[in-house]
Amino acid sequence: MSQNNYPKLHNATWPGIVGKGPDSEPVIPFDTLLEMTAAAEVNGVKFDGIDIGLLDPHLNIDMSDDDIKKLADKVSKYQLNIGSLVAPIWAGSAMGTAEQRKTFVEMVRKSCAIAKRLNELGVRPYGIVRIDSAAGVSDWAKDPTGNSKLIAQTFREACDVAADFGERLAAEGEICWGGMHSWKYMVQLLEMVDRKNIGFQADMSHTFLYTLGYNAPEHRILPADFDKSDREAIKSALKTVTAALRPWTIDFHVAQNDGSVFGSGSHDKTGRHCQATDPNGLLDITHDAGYWLRDENGNLTKAMKHICWDGCMFPNAVMEKQQTWNDILAALIKVRDAHGWNS
Repeated sequence: MSQNNYPKLHNATWPGIVGKGPDSEPVIPFDTLLEMTAAAEVNGVKFDGIDIGLLDPHLNIDMSDDDIKKLADKVSKYQLNIGSLVAPIWAGSAMGTAEQRKTFVEMVRKSCAIAKRLNELGVRPYGIVRIDSAAGVSDWAKDPTGNSKLIAQTFREACDVAADFGERLAAEGEICWGGMHSWKYMVQLLEMVDRKNIGFQADMSHTFLYTLGYNAPEHRILPADFDKSDREAIKSALKTVTAALRPWTIDFHVAQNDGSVFGSGSHDKTGRHCQATDPNGLLDITHDAGYWLRDENGNLTKAMKHICWDGCMFPNAVMEKQQTWNDILAALIKVRDAHGWNS
């Protein structure tokens, strides 16, 4: 049995919100997700914590200090930590009007203030604040150069605000976010921002779609007619993407993908998150996580103190089964056994 205790293993709460809502299934309550996370166990190993979205109706971005303390107490009672936070930047846009960009930065400020308070309360020993461009690909494509410059400018302002709180921002690349919808555009944007406290949040599902060139066929690596059973081709493509983005990666989501795109509720189409045990998944979760957690020479980067499972837009019937979370925990344990360390 592995003795590795790092990276810490986290579940996410935003899958209870993303893709849910009036035109889909009901939101799964925060407390339900917290209880199921705490109840998961595989051979005596449990989750170490949760990553949370500062999103209504789970949590109010304008929560009071008493509310923050209640959140810290609630999570601590389950012997869990809080890690990375999702900022509700979609209230604005990184390439929108001056007012929308101001709102974007303000959402980052509020998120970082909550993050700092959770740190002070001792429940958040690690983690980042997650952002994206909050802009669609078609809108970005109307002026790629100008819009990327605008996103970079907004991100710089957000980074400067985050620095005041001692926080790092991580931009999660997905094919649905303008200026972040390909691996090459993602690297270009991070280089343009040019701040020490910004990095990349890699999600194994979303980044796999980078290799297929959805929304950016000019940057596809795997051909349109590639053989999905050709693991060597997939591994080669993943090596290309991870070589470009690994140096920027400061937060990591373990996930599975079947090569298709999916959207539900109000969420635009992006990488289809599959269940950990999905036989149609094209990723070897344990092996392929190593492309992100080890450098080109196979050495551990130890760049993240925790890793998180991300699985959005699953049916509620799936997410409300305890076995689903046990399977997810088992997948995370295998990743830590293979690519973790003891500290």
